[in-house]
Amino acid sequence: MIDLHLAGRIAFAHRLPTLAALPPGRHALGLFAERDALLHVPRGLDPRRPTPLVVLFHGGGGSAEKILPMLEAHAEARRFLLLAPQSLFPTWDVVIAGHGPDRERLETALAAVASRFLLDPTHLAFAGHSDGGSYTLSSGLTNGDFVTHMIVSSAGFLTVQVQTGAPRIFVSHGTRDEQIAVGHGGRSHAARLRQAGYDITYVEYDGPHAYDPSVVVRAVDFFLDDPATPA
Repeated sequence: MIDLHLAGRIAFAHRLPTLAALPPGRHALGLFAERDALLHVPRGLDPRRPTPLVVLFHGGGGSAEKILPMLEAHAEARRFLLLAPQSLFPTWDVVIAGHGPDRERLETALAAVASRFLLDPTHLAFAGHSDGGSYTLSSGLTNGDFVTHMIVSSAGFLTVQVQTGAPRIFVSHGTRDEQIAVGHGGRSHAARLRQAGYDITYVEYDGPHAYDPSVVVRAVDFFLDDPATPA
């Protein structure tokens, strides 16, 4: 029998907050001595109302600080929480050898956010670029019982041993990507996911191995303007 933790299953449940909400701004959560998770809290947030959350995964060799600009201004303008965990090693464990310490760290970070904010169970997204996009695919499909949406940018692969729920998925890829060819990446992922029955929005853009700001706007609209229901 598969060990569900080794397969990437995250122990998470929506709950009522037990701690005071954090003030607006970017916060290190104080969970880890090295490569701590960061949380952006937008101004004007009412902690008593259910709030959307996006968990944003950095690329290989990256960091929370490097990937936050992809969505931070959108989080501020549209008032959603933005959590940026960090891999323990230069990239995510699933890229190196399988689910392990990064799954545990993500589980801890999600619990910390849920202890301070009332999260919207209909709008909890995993998002990421490059290796972060691959982690989004792999972990999002595995935890679709609480991940309602996925925003996947320039992902190279997906590895899934257990599938749960039916998250809606936005996949994008640049046609001039020299690091991960669009045929191997976005087109292949979109085709496989559609075949598996997922609701897919697929966007190609004229660009290299980098997220496109105009496509990111469409992805945010896809997430927030969707009247989703809990899994």
